[in-house]
Amino acid sequence: MRRKSLSGAACPIARTLDVIGDWWSLLIVRDALRGMRRFSEFEKSLGVSKNILTRRLHALVRQGILETAPAADGSAYREYRLTAKGRSLFQVLVALGQWGHENAAAPAGSRMIMVDREHRRPVRKLEVRASDGRLLGPGETMMVRIGELAGASNTNQG
Repeated sequence: MRRKSLSGAACPIARTLDVIGDWWSLLIVRDALRGMRRFSEFEKSLGVSKNILTRRLHALVRQGILETAPAADGSAYREYRLTAKGRSLFQVLVALGQWGHENAAAPAGSRMIMVDREHRRPVRKLEVRASDGRLLGPGETMMVRIGELAGASNTNQG
């Protein structure tokens, strides 16, 4: 079954899902954020077939989330490195992990939580705040076209 492209959607959430909306892509980005760079590292970590991994890596490169570069060790291999666009998915993965920690039961003995590397303390839950600092909940936000936004020239959202 072919997926419908959401690349032309007005909603930025839909357009984002068109780029990274399958689990393999997000897991590849997760592993890249952990420092993995080689095809074999992704393959071993994910347990995914070579053909699926190849397609996902090529798509992530095509979307500008990963780039290929010569291996740092000087070997003939190529490495996959996150671009700034790819690194900016960090907050998305943190939000997914925090949601999963609270809402998706983990097998006994395998629960994990994200911690600050320096102090080894749990990371605070991500929050959505208004420009004036107020904490916002789901019923307190909405999507509007930027041209309809009062003071639209002062926003950098797309």
